[in-house]
Amino acid sequence: MNVSRPEIASSAAVAEPQAARQEVRCAVRFPLALPVLLWSGTEELAAKTCNISASGVLFELDRKLRVGQEIGFSLRMPGPVLGATHDVLVECTGRVVRCSLSQNQYLAAVTIDDYRFAEQ
Repeated sequence: MNVSRPEIASSAAVAEPQAARQEVRCAVRFPLALPVLLWSGTEELAAKTCNISASGVLFELDRKLRVGQEIGFSLRMPGPVLGATHDVLVECTGRVVRCSLSQNQYLAAVTIDDYRFAEQ
């Protein structure tokens, strides 16, 4: 006698895993408030960092940036953060991945595509 068993849907196949719904950070973020000058083409804009990681920066600024916009910026990183004896100037290029209004300032998340140490 041939008895077929009913199909049972696996909960793993139906439900999305919890880890897939959470934001995944690629690098540790350092809460650093540093003045910075952003540029895109010929336009320059003053900003301040809120936090910095090896892969990105969160900026606080007075105007909105367009998602996907390519920008350049230079940061004078405190030596102790980098494990150096003195501050180091880092020149970066990146692109805006998110920008939103928070109270009266814009917060722009920028991924770092390239960087170089301008001073060592």
